[in-house]
Amino acid sequence: MKAFFSNFKGDVFGGLTSGIVALPLALAFGVSSGLGPSAGLYGAIFISFFAALFGGTDTQISGPTAPMTAVSMLLVAGVIGANDGSVEKALPIILIVFLMAGLMQIGLGAIGIGKYIRYIPYPVVSGFMTAIGVMILITQFLPALGYYPKEDTDFVEKFKPQAEEVILNKILKEEAGEGILVLENFKETIKRAEIISEDEISLEAITLASNEASGVVGAIKSLPRALSNVNYLELILCVVTIILVYGFKKITTAIPSTLVSLIIVSGVAYGFDLKYKLIEEIPTGFPVPNLSIFSEFKIEAITPYIFTALSLAFLGAIDSLLTSVVADNMTKTKHKPNKELMGQGIGNSIAAIFGGIPGAGATIRTVVNINAGGKTRLSGMIAAIILLIILLALGPVASKIPAAVLAGILITVGIGVMDYRGLKAVPHMPRIEVGIMVIVLVLSVFWNLVYAVGVGLIIASVIFMKKMGDVTASQSKIESLKGTEYDNDEKPWKDEKNLTTELKKEIFVKHLNGPVFFGATSELQRLATQIPESASHVILRMDRVPYMDQSGVYTLEDIILNLEKKGVKPYIVGIQKQPLYLAKNTGIIPDLIPEESVFEDFDPCINYLRNLVKDTDTSDTI
Repeated sequence: MKAFFSNFKGDVFGGLTSGIVALPLALAFGVSSGLGPSAGLYGAIFISFFAALFGGTDTQISGPTAPMTAVSMLLVAGVIGANDGSVEKALPIILIVFLMAGLMQIGLGAIGIGKYIRYIPYPVVSGFMTAIGVMILITQFLPALGYYPKEDTDFVEKFKPQAEEVILNKILKEEAGEGILVLENFKETIKRAEIISEDEISLEAITLASNEASGVVGAIKSLPRALSNVNYLELILCVVTIILVYGFKKITTAIPSTLVSLIIVSGVAYGFDLKYKLIEEIPTGFPVPNLSIFSEFKIEAITPYIFTALSLAFLGAIDSLLTSVVADNMTKTKHKPNKELMGQGIGNSIAAIFGGIPGAGATIRTVVNINAGGKTRLSGMIAAIILLIILLALGPVASKIPAAVLAGILITVGIGVMDYRGLKAVPHMPRIEVGIMVIVLVLSVFWNLVYAVGVGLIIASVIFMKKMGDVTASQSKIESLKGTEYDNDEKPWKDEKNLTTELKKEIFVKHLNGPVFFGATSELQRLATQIPESASHVILRMDRVPYMDQSGVYTLEDIILNLEKKGVKPYIVGIQKQPLYLAKNTGIIPDLIPEESVFEDFDPCINYLRNLVKDTDTSDTI
């Protein structure tokens, strides 16, 4: 406990500063997710507090982040669309998926996955992060222009015929559930259809219009309409916000520029009573748990989203541990990756119960915390308390923030999250790595974030195996002893210099240098066909083979079988522990090569063979 308060003053300043920095971002991420500003604020409060309390990085500040929000946005839009556009119906499913993601993170930490996250290839991370930035930028074009598809009456009007069809399908489903056969009772269907009001059709049309314009593709499709229906007040508010975010940084970085732009632009817009679009109202009072996620839990409803929950868990793990590395570099400390994952999982799980969106370790907020003096986990907890105080005291005030201001802040976030270091290096990178980055980028933006990363990982892994196979194969040599019929420049080893001419006629010595694995099997097979006709014994020298994989051991097995068909007897010398273990477990030893034909050293083997070939000439040496 003493250590907990060992840097109290610094932690208070660090928590206060990072909490203030988190406020506009939390509101913006909440709006972007589709669940409203309060969801972003709740996520920031609970994730920051509990991830700091239970995590493995003392100075890390956690909360909603751009990558996590991007995936959450897709989930929210998909679940709402699958539930007739009703947020009320969709919310329990959305939150249970968020809860599952948190529990999965706890599981990942418990089984020790944290230490393996660093092995994700950089081109995959680079393509993914740039895609996040592009997605945020594109999806914010419409609110930046002040265009909201569901408020465009001409656009909504086009969906009314489809809305009537959707409503009719609902009636038919209801009747099927009640056991009413439509073909036998048209009157009941007509009766129910006649009571459908114009408001119901309009509401359904609005939902369809919103779904049509959602996401990256929807935003691109709607851009022409947005450009012809620009709300210049909203556009000006957005542009001024962006200018202030970048411009104020040149004056000072002591005060967060996002907060300054939020206060100034919102204050001016509210003070002059401008007719701008408000963000959704933020509920007042202490957050309460949303118990409907348990009471309305249905396994069949969340089954389609299990993979999305797992993706959120892995993404949050990557996001958090990358930030932990940044914190380590700044503080000269060492984080505990698995403990950090468990802390993030606990934070995300609790945030989901209270209706918050998921998050992870936030790099900018963590850097701000460290620079302001934060050194212990207390700073992250104080940041959460600051946000809670703002929620309780200033909730009604925050509800007056223009939506265009948050759009402007999100645009700066989108610009900032892109991996410019990776983009600048494109001309100097290997083409295949550039290809991986571009594939992940394009698939993430226009298809699916989660699947894009999976495809990128598979391609990168296959290419890595190919490269390592080529490199190791080039360093692995499978050569015969100089002086036999299959001659090359391989020099005899020290203990082979006294082989006589008689022995060289009947004994073929093969040197295996380096790992024998899938990349070296073709060379092994090629050399096996070039054993001299006169040879009746083959010595495989495996002193320098540290590793053999399944491909290598099966190739070796095939070679030994072919040798036996030709009447050539094989021997193994100097086999190391791992190859020996594999050879015994696959039956090569003793089924194909008996124990007495396996020697630790070359001398006992050659003495054994001298007796077999009746060597009488001891004067000739290589």
